[in-house]
Amino acid sequence: MPKRRLGRGLDALISPDAAPAAPESRSREQGEAIELSRIELSPKQPRREMDAEALYRLASSVREAGVLQPIVVRPKGDMYELVMGERRLRAAHLAGLDRIPVVVREVPDDRLLEFALIENIQREDLNPIEKGQAVGQLIDELELTQEQAGERLGMDRSTVANLLRLLELPGKVRDMVSRGTLSAGHARAILALPSEAARIALAQRVVTQGLSVRETERLAASRPARRDRTPPSPEVKQLENALRESLAMRVDIHSRGARGRLVIHFQTHEDFERLLHRLTGPAECAGAS
Repeated sequence: MPKRRLGRGLDALISPDAAPAAPESRSREQGEAIELSRIELSPKQPRREMDAEALYRLASSVREAGVLQPIVVRPKGDMYELVMGERRLRAAHLAGLDRIPVVVREVPDDRLLEFALIENIQREDLNPIEKGQAVGQLIDELELTQEQAGERLGMDRSTVANLLRLLELPGKVRDMVSRGTLSAGHARAILALPSEAARIALAQRVVTQGLSVRETERLAASRPARRDRTPPSPEVKQLENALRESLAMRVDIHSRGARGRLVIHFQTHEDFERLLHRLTGPAECAGAS
């Protein structure tokens, strides 16, 4: 069964005066090649890790046949900034090339992350944690709702929400998902546990014993419910869900009468900076870094 393309595809995202050439005319644009030393990586690239073995295989192919599909860059003073094609650019460096075919396009700042994210997701280049981080960054920078982000990425809202929920995992468990030793399905089952220690313990058990997702779900469901907190009312639960969706972070509201506590959970320094930016604005966030 052919894989469904996400959203409208990259060609439809880039306006006619900024779109890469169609396949039938792309060969004419491959003649435009620039020095690798003039191309900078974008800080908005969503990738955090790259499979070294796969990259070396690509470099070997590039060494033999060259770069068959040009990368996309945008002007940046006397230099160029990468928009799409990070793997090809890195492979060209490894292959010892001096120049690489490019398509130069004017891409506004507010769409740079979107293009890079959609290209990687369509090619399944990002692991689930990277996808969650990139989707969270897209939502935060463009001030989108989960539904709006899903429309841009060709995902339904539940898929977006599931990716963002993975960011609630403890760092050790997220590393397992990033390395592929733990699947996203296992990770979602583990999220049913209330504490970080319980989540780490179950994740390690899953990896050690090779448990299936269904077995993981049964183990998570068999844990006794916490007794130190009265179940929240439907109104409080609704508020928690609204805040969780808005912030892309786990949110707990503990209330007793007119008093209570609002607890927002963050897992990384980047998560904290994103939260600080939402609460106080960019000036305060810059001062805290």
